[in-house]
Amino acid sequence: MFARSFFRCRVGKASRCSSNFAAMPLRAKVINPAFSGKAQMATASWQDSSEIVIKELPGDEPEDVLFSSHFGVRTIELNRPKKLHSLDGSMIRKIVPRLQEWAKSDMANVVIIKGTGPKAFCAGGDVASLAQDNARGEDGQKRSVAYFDLEYKLDHLIATYTKPYVAFIDGITMGGGVGLSLHAPFRIATEKTVFAMPETTIGFFPDVGASFFLPRMNGAVGTYLALTSERLKGANVFYAGVATHYIHSSSLPALEHRLAELRFKDYDTFQERLRLIDATIEEFCTGLPHDEPMLIKGEMRNAIDRCFSKNTVSEILAALKAEDGEVKEWAEETLATLHKRSPTSVYVTLRQMRLGKSWSIAETFQREHQIAAKFMAGPEFTEGVNALLVRKDGTPKWQPSSLEDIKPGDNIAEPFFEVEGTDRLRLLNDIDYTTYPHAHFSIPQEKDVQDIMREGRWTRKSIIDRFVKQRRGKQGVAKIVGEIVERKTKVQDGKLIWIEDSA
Repeated sequence: MFARSFFRCRVGKASRCSSNFAAMPLRAKVINPAFSGKAQMATASWQDSSEIVIKELPGDEPEDVLFSSHFGVRTIELNRPKKLHSLDGSMIRKIVPRLQEWAKSDMANVVIIKGTGPKAFCAGGDVASLAQDNARGEDGQKRSVAYFDLEYKLDHLIATYTKPYVAFIDGITMGGGVGLSLHAPFRIATEKTVFAMPETTIGFFPDVGASFFLPRMNGAVGTYLALTSERLKGANVFYAGVATHYIHSSSLPALEHRLAELRFKDYDTFQERLRLIDATIEEFCTGLPHDEPMLIKGEMRNAIDRCFSKNTVSEILAALKAEDGEVKEWAEETLATLHKRSPTSVYVTLRQMRLGKSWSIAETFQREHQIAAKFMAGPEFTEGVNALLVRKDGTPKWQPSSLEDIKPGDNIAEPFFEVEGTDRLRLLNDIDYTTYPHAHFSIPQEKDVQDIMREGRWTRKSIIDRFVKQRRGKQGVAKIVGEIVERKTKVQDGKLIWIEDSA
């Protein structure tokens, strides 16, 4: 394992730096930082929104985020281990200006974000503080909305960042932690990763850009994860496409050191730099765990698509009740889970999943900001957080109290999606897109396999081989594409054909 030689700056009123070596940043000037690829993009300079200034405030925690430099790598370490690095305004006010500074620096090649300690990357936003503010009335609710203003600005900045950004999602990664990582070109899961969007459990909705990411996942998997708050662990975070890579946690320090050693040419494009980083991460991928099978596959995956592709909650519940055979137990457990969630949140989240697939990345955060404000003004979020984290009785008093209490004519979700006024959330830059410009560094999706099949006659093996070659032997591609072709293709009249969805 490589020794860590870096200087660490502790951020606060009195900034202290120590160094074990003379800093030797690599020269890697980004000549054209704009993204390239299929994404529809509108770009603007970082200075276009320079009137929006985010900086530390008196009273912010002095060391809740640590920053370090090692050659060309700039590292962000979340440092609230007792709270599993739950994100708050103090942390955001440190991270944003540092990212903006690094984006303009010729010496910063790669940004890495991680959590200190072994348990968590980031377990979410500090929802307990938000619930306390909400309970103080309208002024407190405004403070809560101001937090989301900060958080979504940061998340959009990460989603449109013009330097390579790598997230070590080693440990618990939920809610606000997902926003810090989900939109990055590289998201590295380990055996300790636990991923979830648990918002329907606390009377909220999957935010931090989940409106963009989850509806674009394969089939109805994103909707399933959003409504149920289901957790994915370890390699299954990678199999589902949430992570772009899977490596053992013991390899992370060596990977960080190796990334610091990378040298970019001055004329390398942003995509060329990303390809070099992708290949470097693959060097540390030493195999997927044999004792951790793929969870969402086969008949369970077919059942998820059958049930969660429906457009109303009542149709989803009916579809789950109709499931039989080997998925009957799963369907019953899923029904029980949905009935524990906030009914309002379930209805709002399903509507969000259907609308979000057409939103751009900028519109996503602007619309989510308005939805969050309406949840802060209502009772569900505060009650859910109090039941889970304050009273800890696990019995929230939802309003309405059950999914069955909501009738079709109630339109309970619609008010959350009404755009009020013309003053949308002002983001930190004007970059926008409708497709992730770095999606090709993730695992292949079903639509990729379907598109390849349209090109000619294939066997299942030749399709797998095609993708393995296309992705340069990327770990897990053969297994993931193999599951897709096994489930979604059949031989008819001697020809391999795609099985269309019946829903």
